[in-house]
Amino acid sequence: MFSLDEDDEGEVSFGESSDAEREMTPDIPKAPSVKTFDDSGDFEGASDVDSRTLRAFVVAVIYANAAVLLVALGPMLWFFEGWSRIGPVLFFLGLLAGVRTYQTYRAWERARDATESDSEGDGDDEGDADHSPPEA
Repeated sequence: MFSLDEDDEGEVSFGESSDAEREMTPDIPKAPSVKTFDDSGDFEGASDVDSRTLRAFVVAVIYANAAVLLVALGPMLWFFEGWSRIGPVLFFLGLLAGVRTYQTYRAWERARDATESDSEGDGDDEGDADHSPPEA
């Protein structure tokens, strides 16, 4: 037969790239490493977050989950099961949980803004002199 096929006699290679294809194929780039919040599982990274921010986040997540659950569950129980007393009550409680989520966020935002304005006022000694009342 052919003199070139003596080594590969009877073998058909599917899916394997030839030497020429391997030379022409660029190297696969490596993805950059990503810093994760917690690799060890003991929440060491949570100490980097302000405790008020972490508390507000956890409370808001709990309220938001309750709001989504109750706002969806209340009308379904009312319509499908005919529970005309419990369904609307659950829906209303879901709306209240949504309002509490918003209130929690706004309280955190006001506290953060107050903290930032206090820290800006403390660091500016020259600005304090401008705002002092004139001496008589």
